[in-house]
Amino acid sequence: MGVLKKLASDTALYGVSSILGRVIGYLLVPLHTAVFGPGPLAEQVTYFLWVALLNVIYVFGMETTFFRFASREKDRFQEFYNLSITAILTVSCIGSGMIILLSSSIAEEFGYPGRGQLVSWLAIIMIIDAVVAIPYARIRLEKRPRKFVAIRVSNILLNVGLNFYFLWFCRNIHEGNFLPFLKGTWFFNYNPALGVGYIVFANLIANLATIPMLWGELRDFRFRWDWNAFKPMWIYAYPILILGLAGNFNQLFDRLVLERWLPEGFYPGHTSKEALGIYGNVYKLSIFMSLVIQSFRYAAEPFFFSKAEDKNAPSVFADVMKWFVIVSVLIWVVVSLNLDVVAHLFLRRKEYWEGLPVVPVLLLANLFLGVYYNLTVWFKLSDKTQYGTLLTFIGAAVTLVANFALIPWLGYMGCAIAFALSCLVMMVACYVLGDKYYPIPYHVTSAVGYIGVGGVLIGLSSLYTFSNLFVSALVHGLFVLVFLVGILVVEQNALPPAIRKKLKFLPVKNG
Repeated sequence: MGVLKKLASDTALYGVSSILGRVIGYLLVPLHTAVFGPGPLAEQVTYFLWVALLNVIYVFGMETTFFRFASREKDRFQEFYNLSITAILTVSCIGSGMIILLSSSIAEEFGYPGRGQLVSWLAIIMIIDAVVAIPYARIRLEKRPRKFVAIRVSNILLNVGLNFYFLWFCRNIHEGNFLPFLKGTWFFNYNPALGVGYIVFANLIANLATIPMLWGELRDFRFRWDWNAFKPMWIYAYPILILGLAGNFNQLFDRLVLERWLPEGFYPGHTSKEALGIYGNVYKLSIFMSLVIQSFRYAAEPFFFSKAEDKNAPSVFADVMKWFVIVSVLIWVVVSLNLDVVAHLFLRRKEYWEGLPVVPVLLLANLFLGVYYNLTVWFKLSDKTQYGTLLTFIGAAVTLVANFALIPWLGYMGCAIAFALSCLVMMVACYVLGDKYYPIPYHVTSAVGYIGVGGVLIGLSSLYTFSNLFVSALVHGLFVLVFLVGILVVEQNALPPAIRKKLKFLPVKNG
């Protein structure tokens, strides 16, 4: 029990670092959308999409590989550590070196001539991101979650702080809004021509600051290469690379192709670049569902494996799924019904608001994705992980075809629908296969019912708009309350007696 408690505690800490990091980072959305219009922010969206994709190639599965090999052969820990960093450092330096040499051409190809410097900064960011993956893995392997959390959160806070420093403090000095005597001084200088480049520059400084924070893990690294020793690691790593690329493709592809596949003039008054800027920033509102999925994934795997030998495991897994769906549907309904409030809080320019109709679709897509991750327990426990790769590639294929077909017809709504279709297909396929190889008595009717009722509520609410934000929040709050009460009534027998006692409208069972 003590071991499981420690595992749960560590899992919670790792989850907090990731979730807190995303929440803190999300504070930048109001700042960025207040300072920049959709056109300039499309540049930032484009750059960081490619960074996310290339980072998978730079690390090429070595983080998991190091974790696996160093755990299994502890006497060769330092050898695996040196080999892992050497391999990543070599690949990332070659890759980023080529990017830096071609930076001007790459920026021009993206449609941003004269921005080669930003591309070079991103190339350096990618080297640092890739190399520090192994020291982070070492900290996890050595069971030091508090240091892991401290460094990750410090890095994020520094990045957020620098964004506010450059884009709010220095920009306001430059525009004469306060402290005009500091205008033009080196430390408070602001160059409007750099624009969204300050977002990249802040990220670069924050990443560089990670190196001294991890110096305790980096100082004993020695550059070492031995193909015979590395070959088994590569054999283990390359399937992870392929799976990672397919997974990222599924998540990022719509924003990578939207600008190119969207017919010019599709949105009156907006260029294709501006449409990407709108979609890329509205997309971030799906973070509310993503956070639930991410926290669930951190906690679920150790829970599932700990229950694997329990004869009651299938019914427990089914109950976990039921409550996961209920919580996810509630988030879907709450956010979708209150998009006007969310827009006022996070999207500071009204030109972004026209993209809000895609948010319920993106939230639903993430709900399907969360159910899929829950369903994957069957192939993890039955050692049929090859099906995970197959399902990921099926999802990627649906993403490709659906985006190609829908973007010219529906614009960025087509992107959202394509993502939802991909997640739906993966979810259904995973359920069908799981029912064959590892049957679990999931509450399918209940899940479909809650999703259906949630969809009806969202559809009904979209028929009526309120000019007064307070009235809108009040009416939609009543919708949510009715839905919540309905859930409690339906699920009253599954609620703990202590909760039923506090809910006076529910019967309390004796004994």
